[in-house]
Amino acid sequence: MTLARLGFNTRVSFDDDNGPEHGLRGGIALFRAAEALGYQSGWVYQRHFDHYLSSPLPFLAAVGQHTHRIRLGTAVLPMRYQDPILLAEAAGTTDLLVGRRLELAVATGANAAFDAVFGTVETDARTEAQRRQERFLTAVGGSPLHVVDGPGQGAPVGTELRVTPHSPGLLSRVRQGAASLGSAVRAAELGIGLITGTVLHDLAEGETFGEYQARIIEAYRTTWRDKHGTPPPPVAVAASILPAPTADLGEKYAAYDLQRRTEGMAASRPRGALEPVITADLPAGMRISPVFHGSPDDVAEAVLADPGLRAADEVVLFLPPAFSLADDVRLLTDLATTAASALGWTPSA
Repeated sequence: MTLARLGFNTRVSFDDDNGPEHGLRGGIALFRAAEALGYQSGWVYQRHFDHYLSSPLPFLAAVGQHTHRIRLGTAVLPMRYQDPILLAEAAGTTDLLVGRRLELAVATGANAAFDAVFGTVETDARTEAQRRQERFLTAVGGSPLHVVDGPGQGAPVGTELRVTPHSPGLLSRVRQGAASLGSAVRAAELGIGLITGTVLHDLAEGETFGEYQARIIEAYRTTWRDKHGTPPPPVAVAASILPAPTADLGEKYAAYDLQRRTEGMAASRPRGALEPVITADLPAGMRISPVFHGSPDDVAEAVLADPGLRAADEVVLFLPPAFSLADDVRLLTDLATTAASALGWTPSA
């Protein structure tokens, strides 16, 4: 295994004690620390109406003013709740401000509970999300959206309206956040990149998380070659990788693993955060990723043995949401200076 890029994923969480400003500024500090350690990418999660980052693009624009090299990603933006044209405008603006380091991962899943806030649609949520995604890709790529065909439209008749400011190359840095094989295949057909997360759907009976993840990646690459006749873009995967060089850290990470296995996605919440409806008792065919923890050597060995991580070009470290800034920086430091070298990773200068 030769790991081309190493990144991290943070929810930029905050608790009731310190408030959101503290969490946002801590998030900027985390990106600065990661860049100094040689990480190639940092990704932020979007979650509405809770104790996490809800608006990634202005946050990443701010991060871009405090960093110089590290790639800045969204993982993921649910397209069902985005206006595709406004998102394309905001993304182009952000990308230019951060020196064309933006990487956009979008998704076509949806939370039905949010429809009461964002408004219902005539079609089902996934169909609407896919429609908005296609419109967004057209817009962010700089293609015409409308030709003025009459007076009173703000421009001379015959004018082609396109999103401005346009950031050339941004379309090539858009990815699909895929939780299933079908979503990955669609990403390849659309000609966009791929990132898989810590929750996957539609596993076969008896199939491990890593086996299914590897199958998703292979389906994406095969479909890409068949459709486009060119090598596919690098694939990124998110994973919980917690090397512990000390006994105290070993106990801390083992406790997190136990909590994640018993509480599922409800694990590691900052104080005051909402309790997720989905617990560790997941529907058939749905799984959350394992936690790789232990000594640095044991963690490296486990990662190398995992078929999903072994198939990836980039591994994105999922940071436990309730960890403090100091906890996160310690984890990033330990991974970069211990286990990562065994995975063939080289930090950026």
